[in-house]
Amino acid sequence: MTPLRRRVLWSVTARNDLGAIIDWIAAENPSAARTALSRLRAAAERLHAFPDQGRVVPELRRHGIELYRELIVAPWRIIYRADDQTAQVLAVFDSRRDLEDLLLERLTRPLSTQ
Repeated sequence: MTPLRRRVLWSVTARNDLGAIIDWIAAENPSAARTALSRLRAAAERLHAFPDQGRVVPELRRHGIELYRELIVAPWRIIYRADDQTAQVLAVFDSRRDLEDLLLERLTRPLSTQ
């Protein structure tokens, strides 16, 4: 049986995260930035056929939240949510950052900058 194919959608936040990561790398090494972009996009695109490949985000699972999953593309984490029709990429960030700090920072940021 062929797996259900989902559309992979990137949130504005995730696109901004990806852009910031690539810009930061490109400032020092444009070739490495292209490689990182390719790796991150390829990992996210695999979600169309295999949305359960990522693990439940451990920091959220501790609070009983199992809706969000993540793919590790070292040193980055791709946070996403999948349903029967779509896989929505919600954020991309450096795995060395604390997720709880990152969420607090984003949730307390003025709406006009999100």
